[in-house]
This record gives sequence, C-alpha cells and structure tokens, in this order.
Amino acid sequence: MLLALDVGTSGVRAALFDESGKEINSVSRSRAETNLNTTPAELDADSIVQLVEQTIDSLMASGASSRSPLELIAISCFWHSLLGIDQEGTPTTPVLTWADTAAANAAIQLRRHYDEEEFHLRTGCRFHSSYWPAKLLRLKHQRPKNFNRTRKWLSFGEYLGHHFFGTTVASVSMASGTGLFNQSLRHWDDDLLGKLDIDRGQLPEIADQTVSAFSLGDRFAQRWPMLRGAVLCPAIGDGAANSIGSGCVTRNKVALMVGTSGAMRVLSKEEPPTELPASLWCYRADRTRVVVGGALSDGGGLYGWIRESLAFGGNSEEIERALQGMDPDCHGLTILPFWSGERSTGWRSDARGAILGMTMKVRPIDILRAAMEAVAYRFALIANDLRAFAPEAEIIASGNALYSSAAWAQILADVLGKKLQLSNLREASTRGAALLALEAVGKLERLEDFSVPVQKTYEPDMVRNVRYQEALARQQKYEIVASPPRN
Repeated sequence: MLLALDVGTSGVRAALFDESGKEINSVSRSRAETNLNTTPAELDADSIVQLVEQTIDSLMASGASSRSPLELIAISCFWHSLLGIDQEGTPTTPVLTWADTAAANAAIQLRRHYDEEEFHLRTGCRFHSSYWPAKLLRLKHQRPKNFNRTRKWLSFGEYLGHHFFGTTVASVSMASGTGLFNQSLRHWDDDLLGKLDIDRGQLPEIADQTVSAFSLGDRFAQRWPMLRGAVLCPAIGDGAANSIGSGCVTRNKVALMVGTSGAMRVLSKEEPPTELPASLWCYRADRTRVVVGGALSDGGGLYGWIRESLAFGGNSEEIERALQGMDPDCHGLTILPFWSGERSTGWRSDARGAILGMTMKVRPIDILRAAMEAVAYRFALIANDLRAFAPEAEIIASGNALYSSAAWAQILADVLGKKLQLSNLREASTRGAALLALEAVGKLERLEDFSVPVQKTYEPDMVRNVRYQEALARQQKYEIVASPPRN
C-alpha cells in the first residue's frame, strides 16, 4: 500500500491506496482546514508540519493501515512557495506563498533589466511576485538579515522532506514552478542564478528519479510503525497532481479547477513548447511530462469574501437558487476580479479589484453573480490561448467552488461555449500523487489508461454565450483603462 498526502495552504489530506491505484474505501480520511477564504501570503512552516503530523496520526489510528506494510509515501504540495532555512535547518523566513504580492516592485525591476520574453520561454514563468526571482530580490533588499542568514532556499515540499526524511531533495515538478528552473535542460538555470547572485549550493538538489531512497527518520518511524519501510517520492506540484488525478494526462483533456483560486491546464508527455503565449506558464509533472496553463488568483475565495463582506442573508441553498434564476449579465456590472492581484493573463501583481457600474438598484446577489461571471471571463481568455495546445480537448472540471455551485459551473460552460464535465472525484490531487508514484515503481503501466467518472455534464447555451462575449469585451476595455503603467 501507499500513503498519499495532499498538503495545501488551508489543510492537509491523507489517504491510502493499493498498488492498482484504488483508494481504499474503508480508510477514514482526515482533513483539517482553516477558516480562510483566501490563500494567506505568509504561513508558519512548523504549523503546517504539525498539521501534517496530526493528519497522519488520525489515519494511522483508524486501523486501516494494519492490513499491509506501506512501501511508498507520495506527496502533492502547493506550488510556488519559498522559505529559507539556516545551517541548523531552522526557518529564516515565513513560507511565502503565491499569494504574496509584496515582491510586485521587485518583479517590475526584473522586467526593466532583463529580457522577460527569453526568461519566460526558458523557465516557463514570468517576472511576477509569485515566483522565486522576485521574492528573493525583495528579501535581499528588505530583509537582509534573514537573507544573509539563509543557507538553503526551499519550497515547502522540500521543508517537509527535511523534517520527516532528513533530505531537502526537490522533485523536477516542484523545481519547475519556482522560476529558477530551465524546463528543457531539467536543472537550475545557471544564467539566471548568476544574475540574482544566488549560488546553486543554496538550492535543493534536484532528484533524478520520482522515487528516492530516503525513509522516515527514527522518531517518526517509531511514531508510525507501518511507515517504517516506506520510501519518499519527493513532493510534486499540486496542479500537476490535480491534473493527473482528474484523468487529464493527454492533450485531449483540459483540467479546469476552481477552488480558492483557479487554474486551467493541459498535461502531456512531451517536451516544453518552443513558443508560449505571454498569458500562460509551463511547468513539469515529472521528467517526461509538461503542464501548460494559466492561473487565476481569485476564484472561490472572491465568492466567499463577497458573501461575508456584504452580510448575505439566507442559506447557501437559497443563494444558489437565486443565482440560477438570473439572466446573463442582467446586473449591468463589470468586475475586475483582482482582489488578490493578477496572474494570467496580464501578470500584474499590483492589479486591484474593482466593481464598476454601481447604482442604487444593485443588490448583493447582483455583485455575487457578476463576480462569478467575471472569473469565468478570465478563464475564457486562458482557454483561448490554450487552444493551440489542445484544440479539440474536453473540459474536465473540479474544485469545491464548482461542487458547491451548479450555477457557477453552468456560467463557465456558457462563457466558454463548450461542454463542461464535472469530475466525480473531489480529491484529485491526492490520487494524482499516488498514481505518479505507482507508475514510477512499475505498478502501473500507463497513467493514460486511468479515467475518472463524470458527476454531471453542463451543456453550453450559445445564446447566453453571445451575451457573455459582449460582457467579456466590456471587462477587457475597463481593464485597459484601470491598469497603471507597467514600469
């Protein structure tokens, strides 16, 4: 059997899988979450580690693990985080997540001095506050004591490996989301490291294989005897794991996810593209698979913020019925959904949200519906650029925001003008990490042979699509007017 972990910014999930890739149904799953609508910019590393320990404790206590020894530990972890550790392995910084926009000015400085187009094609990333180059530059100038005390720069996935296994080795997948990784050569980008005055020795070693030779440290092997012989699969990026777990592993399927944030991705077994639209990024799932897509900083988090901030009355079912009964763009509002800054498509860390067109007739439900439509418009822009990589692809959707709101799923289908299939598997990232690990040890021949049942299919209404295209054009017009100069 295999233990799979999904470590997110708001919670941790642990599950057991057998060697055929099936989650063991009788296992109780422990998930601990914070009450946050948005991804925090900074997190305490040891608090998340404690949450991981508690989740494993709960799973081991369930008794399900006593059936058979556990041989592998696979991990899905949130992408783009950065923290430093000193010589003793103690954190020198908080965990800086993708939502940290404090490095917005540093990103602008990088843009002024270096060729962003070349950087984008080589690393698959943009000069943006969510990636390591801007974060490191900001820390160097604003937190010099912390910066100079740091001996290693890690993603949280590597910090987790350091805590449990005594290794800071990084998977190709986690390294590929940093902005310091050469996607074609599959190692750290020496040219960029030189420009940032970062020594390669300060970065994690990149694993040659998906499965390492590292096993749990003695303290944790005693705490969880069933894991004593298990070896580590270095953490992979949660987006890659989500695509794999959703069955989106070829160009004929696009994964669309709306959780706190949002993303749309195409995963395939091939080399990085030689041309990449400015709106998209390119990372890796492993040494043979690339992931091309776009990400939104605002998704379900914006929905939750509006509900809380506007003191909605009624329960969720009443709100959902009201949303479903509304016509497209009936409110006359235009929303720029950049409460947490912008990633795809404009990559403006300093972008800010706006609600335009307010009158005395506007109700809270109008603002909520307009925000859901506004997020769908951003997905439409990503989808347009993704067509070059997946021209005939089906859209497989997932994420708690869509499972909670059929209205939002239908809005997305209507805006995109394509059938949207809602996955029947709600915890795809855990499954994706497990499947990739099982493939690596030869238990599974092909990830492509796995499919995920569909919970519900949303057919597009093309009459509504026409109305939404007009509203999308209006959003883009206001976005241009509202955007300050980039430099």
